[in-house]
Amino acid sequence: MNKLPVRVRFAPSPTGPLHAGGVRTALYNYLFARQQGGQMLLRIEDTDQNRYVPGAEAYILEALEWLGIAIDEGPQTGGPHAPYRQSERKEMYREYAERLVKEGKAYYAFDTAEDLDVMRKRLEEAKVAAVQYNAITRQEMKNSLTLSAEETQARLDSGEPYVIRMKIMPKEDIRFNDLIRGWVVVHSSQIDDKVLLKSDGMPTYHLANIVDDHLMGITHVIRGEEWLPSAPLHVLLYRYLGWESTMPQFAHLPLLLKPDGNGKLSKRDADLGGFPIFPLEWTDPNTGDKAKGFREEGYSPEATANFLALLGWNAGTEQEMFDMDQLIQAFSFERVHKAGARFDIQKANWFNQQYLKLQDDASIVEQVKPFFAAKGIAVTDEQVAQIVHLLKDRVHFVKEIADESVFLFNAPEVYDQDVVIKKWNEEAVNAITGFKDALEAFEGDFVADQIKAALSANMEAQGIKMGKIMQALRLAVTGAGAGPDLMVIMEILGREEVINRLSNSLDRLPAQIRLA
Repeated sequence: MNKLPVRVRFAPSPTGPLHAGGVRTALYNYLFARQQGGQMLLRIEDTDQNRYVPGAEAYILEALEWLGIAIDEGPQTGGPHAPYRQSERKEMYREYAERLVKEGKAYYAFDTAEDLDVMRKRLEEAKVAAVQYNAITRQEMKNSLTLSAEETQARLDSGEPYVIRMKIMPKEDIRFNDLIRGWVVVHSSQIDDKVLLKSDGMPTYHLANIVDDHLMGITHVIRGEEWLPSAPLHVLLYRYLGWESTMPQFAHLPLLLKPDGNGKLSKRDADLGGFPIFPLEWTDPNTGDKAKGFREEGYSPEATANFLALLGWNAGTEQEMFDMDQLIQAFSFERVHKAGARFDIQKANWFNQQYLKLQDDASIVEQVKPFFAAKGIAVTDEQVAQIVHLLKDRVHFVKEIADESVFLFNAPEVYDQDVVIKKWNEEAVNAITGFKDALEAFEGDFVADQIKAALSANMEAQGIKMGKIMQALRLAVTGAGAGPDLMVIMEILGREEVINRLSNSLDRLPAQIRLA
């Protein structure tokens, strides 16, 4: 292991909303840094100005804050290695690219787009397996390796557009030890002469991230599996720049897969499945299209982080519920899987349900009140508290408490026909008639335990077993055959409303018995 103080970075591009895979990458970086007593940096990799999307950087910062991922250095927090936007570090990259040219490890290439098209077509016609600008093809192109020093300088002096390409040497094995995948060995013949500096003077990802990681003292690069093919090139760049001895360790995380496990998870999968894959809701500034966010769909940040942490990692125990401190203590690269992780939104719902159960009722009351207001339902704080207590263990999201409690404010207009057919019989009618009469004479506190005692006494007096008529009684009160604690429901409704509902059921349902 590297003995330097641990420093990791999350380096997203501001090209749109932060995908769940990117969020998980940020989370794993954060967990490892905190576990090791290290620091986490946020670097905005905005060198591709054509793909820059307004609002994306602010979205990234807000998403990380919502999830509880604290940044030690970055565009908002500052730090000793500022600036933390690559677009503001432009001249720095040119210095290193030019240095590589002088040392014979890179070269100027003056090829036009048409020249590159001709090369590709020629190689395709020759049935070349890998169409690359490499040690062989570069000998036939316009670059400082094929042009004389004088002509090269003349082209530079005239302002002719050029790029700087890395000079990959043939017949060389590149090795590195990935913390998740073990030793990776790639032959240099599989790597092309990548562009390091573009014609507009901006660096490519390859140059910029190596220079920045070195200058910012990054000790571990934790990123998605899609970057694994680029890792050998990056190892070579560290070697070419003389930084191999302080090169960070790599950890390439498994892909997030579609819910069925077939292929990489995409926004289209989320749209088709009706579930979020972004931490926050995103509105496309160009089209106005909205994409769902975990936050707006009602997931808590704790549940979201717990769910994402277990996509590709486990603690090696039966434990599934982890708060952030527990995740920090338990995390290890040894337990990160190599295979992709299936994105199971039902598991995310389960996590949200578990965290909702852990919340105290008072905090949920404040969260759910706006949902009642949005439905135009006038309800007291005391009623909300009762409803929360009644439904909190039966829902996955706070907003469902308001949705699932509508029956408390609207007497049933229709009744579950299956229950009517099976349970609404003469015995049920007699039991409910007797209980209604008992409630009309009821003088105690109309609370769940006393309601139950009154029901039990009345059924005993009628010689009817409670178990035989409970479903019919629920039907009379709510219109449904199943649900939360019926005694608590009646307490919330109040004596007069329960009596009215029992009367309504007795008036309406006998005709349905005869029809059945």
